[in-house]
Amino acid sequence: MNSTVFPGFDTRDFEVFSIDGLEPRMEALIERVRPKLTMLGEMIQPHLSALSGEEMYVHVAKHARRTVNPPKDTWVAWAANKRGYKALPHFEVGMFGSHVFVVFAIIYESPRKVDFGKAIASRLQEIQKTVPDHFYWSTDHMSPQGTLQSDMDEQQLRAIGTKLQNIKKSEVVCGLRIAKDDPLLSNGEAFVQKVEQTFEQLLPLYKMAFA
Repeated sequence: MNSTVFPGFDTRDFEVFSIDGLEPRMEALIERVRPKLTMLGEMIQPHLSALSGEEMYVHVAKHARRTVNPPKDTWVAWAANKRGYKALPHFEVGMFGSHVFVVFAIIYESPRKVDFGKAIASRLQEIQKTVPDHFYWSTDHMSPQGTLQSDMDEQQLRAIGTKLQNIKKSEVVCGLRIAKDDPLLSNGEAFVQKVEQTFEQLLPLYKMAFA
């Protein structure tokens, strides 16, 4: 791969998730998808560091703990810690068999979810104005499902905030989904621009988690 041009994603990348068995799927994932995620991570890192005002580090999913079930998604994450990202609010780009996601996330390992839950409760209207209608929300980062911002009312958003404050295993994901057949994915340069733009739109949420 050319070090300056991201090649985008194609049909073969998504077909990885239909391969049966842990080892065969991991082999295909490592060969086809992981190099792209690693490259994307390095390309986006300077932009995200400048955007957030802190040094961001790249973390590509290794799926090392899996012993039986093959992964149904994979990703690259950026967080302000060299050792790991799961305990921190972070940004991710990844893919399921159906789509690519470009998101801000706080997963259950992060103690910051309580702070973000409080921010949701106190800044509901600001969040609704900040998050574009075509972005989605999810309370399970392992699920491909989600609810569009345009379909979220204040009560649903407040419920996410309450859950983050009170339930240990709670988490939140917000961002963009791009269907696997969207032409944007095959245009590497345009895709990188879309990722950068999306992270700019998600930055206010990231900042709220540290308020």
